[in-house]
Amino acid sequence: MSVKLKRAYEPASRSDGERILVDRLWPRGLSKARASLDLWLKEVAPSTELRQWFGHDPGKWPEFAKRYRAELKANPAFEQLRALSRRGTVTLVYAARDELRNEAVILKALLDKSG
Repeated sequence: MSVKLKRAYEPASRSDGERILVDRLWPRGLSKARASLDLWLKEVAPSTELRQWFGHDPGKWPEFAKRYRAELKANPAFEQLRALSRRGTVTLVYAARDELRNEAVILKALLDKSG
């Protein structure tokens, strides 16, 4: 099992394995062909309310992470993502500019931890 992270605007590579978009909204200005995705698992993304509350404000990151982890506990899409990650390499694709503070970072940490 290997879980990688990649911005949606970066080119796909053979080493990505299964490419899964984990955003609720489609990345702006990106065609489906250029995205080169295997799956769009928008149900695993933070709720609309949580996403809007966070607004990519770094000061809200610790609370966002806590609330998002709580949402994932009751989210069947997270179990689907975990099962996919156990089959082989997956790359969690996201659109956020902040590469350190976004939902894909939290998902990767949880998947790495659950092995």
